[in-house]
Amino acid sequence: MDGSIDFMCFPCFDSPSIFAAMLDRRKGGSFKLSPALDHVKHKQLYLPDSNILLTRFLSNDGVAEISDFMPVDEPGRTRLVRRVKAARGELRFRMVCDPRFDYGRAGHRIEKKKNQAIFISRGEDETAIRLRSEVPLRFANGQAMAEFRLREGECAAFVLEDASQRSESRAAARDYVSESFQANAEFLAAMGAAIEISRALA
Repeated sequence: MDGSIDFMCFPCFDSPSIFAAMLDRRKGGSFKLSPALDHVKHKQLYLPDSNILLTRFLSNDGVAEISDFMPVDEPGRTRLVRRVKAARGELRFRMVCDPRFDYGRAGHRIEKKKNQAIFISRGEDETAIRLRSEVPLRFANGQAMAEFRLREGECAAFVLEDASQRSESRAAARDYVSESFQANAEFLAAMGAAIEISRALA
């Protein structure tokens, strides 16, 4: 509800975790994204017939919205997309990506590039994940962080993906986030409609 991903196994659902603050707040790791607002009310819902989770932050000072989803457009390539929007007012945001590989048992190093970071575990499997950012990043204590401001209607996005594959990533494209958002909404709506039709014909 507060914009923090506190448990995630990656790149597969049965892989060791990269975020596990749900199990250990101090050692588990998390991916936090939230506005700097006081006296906030939270609302959370899925877009109808989709896997797109909306988290809304409502305050007298403004309204922020986070969209979280895993794109379905490229089988075999795991990604998490997080898009934040200032729905009302001019707002400050903070992002902290703090992975802890293998349930917090493996350390990691960071390769820093322009508006992206590659986290590489020092564990046996050498898991590598890339964080792409539309805002400048800074680094400390194995974390990637960003503090930024959005005017009403503006968005910023972050894409977390498997960095072990050598092929070019679609996520590098300028319009990837908006196009994958639309593709997800359309794909899952079509799947839902197909299921309803098959039930009606059964």
